[in-house]
Amino acid sequence: MGYRVAVVGATGAVGKEILSTLDERDFPVDDVAALASKRSIGTKVSFGEDHELKVQDLEAFDFAGTDIVLSSPGASISAIHTPRAAKAGAVVVDNTSQFRMDPDVPLVVPEVNREAVAGYSKRNIIANPNCSTIQMLLALKPLHDLARIRRVVVSTYQSVSGAGKDAMDELFNQTRGIFVNEPVKPEQFTKQIAFNVIPHIDVFMEDGATKEEWKMVVETKKILDPSIKVSATCVRVPAFVGHAEAINLEFDSPISPEEARAALRDQEGVTVVDHRVDEGYVTPAECVGEDPVFVSRIRADSTVENGLSMWVVADNLRKGAALNAVQIAEVLAQDYLG
Repeated sequence: MGYRVAVVGATGAVGKEILSTLDERDFPVDDVAALASKRSIGTKVSFGEDHELKVQDLEAFDFAGTDIVLSSPGASISAIHTPRAAKAGAVVVDNTSQFRMDPDVPLVVPEVNREAVAGYSKRNIIANPNCSTIQMLLALKPLHDLARIRRVVVSTYQSVSGAGKDAMDELFNQTRGIFVNEPVKPEQFTKQIAFNVIPHIDVFMEDGATKEEWKMVVETKKILDPSIKVSATCVRVPAFVGHAEAINLEFDSPISPEEARAALRDQEGVTVVDHRVDEGYVTPAECVGEDPVFVSRIRADSTVENGLSMWVVADNLRKGAALNAVQIAEVLAQDYLG
């Protein structure tokens, strides 16, 4: 049986990746609608190597008869059109921040909390977590099962693609401009991003944290365990694609690096590359286009009781966004929609 699928935000970086991932994984579709804003109407986007889809107007699209919507248009647009699609009978996998903390909307990483998908029936909406949360929780899940995590301290190194195509263009243009002595004019970022790092993603909150940091805290609690304490510092770096995280963990009981390594190797969606030699780890540039979350630099932290540190890398457009959304759709197709 094939499904009628709509991709909202089809001309964006994540939307294009969703279309590519649907094709690569042979998701059973009878029809795919590519939806975007009025300015994109009539343009074409690729669906696999041999097919192109003509972009349709999101505002005018009738979702009646659509089975699954994979949506990544930005939170304000999602606030309007995700409920509209859900009311028409489609199940929406929403890749924005709009519905993540809604108690009636499941927040899902299939390899971590697949069973939560069942909660879609309350509102016909499933939320895709933040990209940085997804890759961190894939690494945390088997360790939490093994020794119970008490506290997480994470610093992220997030590529500009997490902020969209315009942000990627800004990094390119600033980098080129610096070489010819052009003045730097930040537009998408608060400061120069080329040859720099910016400890500021999303808006500041009253306690001094940014909203991106807050997302990692509250999403971890909702998906994995509400008792876990999380401290996050989120940083934008001048890489085009691929997020990295330096994670420090404190456990309730002893866990050795060898035990952690073995548990991570058994975790679906995780690849361990951890050799204490030159090139014995994975960097963002090497994970681009890859599905797994890569874990490296697993080592004991002697400054706390039962402590470990590790390095976690993933393609933020794939597992951090498109792949996770498509995997949720696969669970729906296999277990719920029939």
